[in-house]
Amino acid sequence: MTKHRPRLATVSLAAVVVLLSRPALAVDPFEIQVYDGTANQAGMPGVELHLNTVPSGRRDSNGPELPPNHQSHFTLEPSLGLLPWWEIGGYLQTALRGDGTFEYAGIKFRSKFVTPPWFSDRVRLGANFELSLLPEHYDRNRWGMELRPIAAYEDKHWLFAFNPIVDVALAGPDLHEGPSFQPAAMAVLKVFEFASVGVEYYGNCGPFSGFVSWREQEHYIFEVFNLLAVSHVELNAGIGEGLTAGSNPLTVKLTVGYSWERAESRLPTASFAQRYAAAFRTQ
Repeated sequence: MTKHRPRLATVSLAAVVVLLSRPALAVDPFEIQVYDGTANQAGMPGVELHLNTVPSGRRDSNGPELPPNHQSHFTLEPSLGLLPWWEIGGYLQTALRGDGTFEYAGIKFRSKFVTPPWFSDRVRLGANFELSLLPEHYDRNRWGMELRPIAAYEDKHWLFAFNPIVDVALAGPDLHEGPSFQPAAMAVLKVFEFASVGVEYYGNCGPFSGFVSWREQEHYIFEVFNLLAVSHVELNAGIGEGLTAGSNPLTVKLTVGYSWERAESRLPTASFAQRYAAAFRTQ
C-alpha cells in the first residue's frame, strides 16, 4: 500500500490546485441596478451617474484582477431613445482603488428593447444587450457580453422587476467556462407618490455548465430608497449585505439620473394601432 501513497498525494494536490484556481465570481461592481422595463422616449436623451463603494470587501482575487476591498466605482451612463421601444446607451467607468489610485476602468455599449408604453398599464417586458471592454484589473477576460431579459410589474403601490442575466466571456481564461447566470430582482413599495422603499437582490451562481458551491457564489440583498417626487430626476440609494463567504460583506451605492422627457397623452381609449401612429406624429 505504501507505493500508492505518492500517487494519491499527487492526485489530492492536483484537486486542491484546481479548486484554488477556480475563477472568482463577481457581480458587476460598476452598475448595481435592476432594469424595470422603462426606456427614454423617442428622441429624448438621458444621463445617469452610478457611484458605489466597498468599505468591507473580499481581500483576495484571481490576478490580474484587483481585490474589491476598499474600491470605489464611478460610472457615467448617457442614453438616447431612438424609438418608443428602443434605447441605446453606454458606460464610461472609472475606479478609485484602496491605495488612492484613480484610473480608467473600461467602457460598455448597450442596446435595450422594451414593450412600448401603451403595451400594458402594468406589465413591461424587454431585453438589454451589452458589449464590454475592460482593463484586466477589473475583468481578467477583458471582452464580455451580457444578455439581460427584463420582466416588470407596476401598479399604484408596488413595483416588481426580475432580470435573469446571462453573462458571457468573449475572450480570456474564462472563455471555456461558458455563459454564467447572474440573476437580479427588486420589490419596492411606493410611499405617497413621494418615494419608494424596498429591497434589491443581485447574485452570481457561476457558469451554467456547473454552478459553483453556495459558499463560492455571490448573493446580495440591498435595502433601497428611490426618490419619486422630482420630475425628470432619478435617485436610487442602497446599502447591500453579502449573504455568502464569496460576497463582499458591505457595499454602498447611489445612482443619480436626469431624463429629458416631454408630456404625452397615454391615449387610454385608443386602439393599439392608433396609439402607435400617434407616437410617431408627436416626434
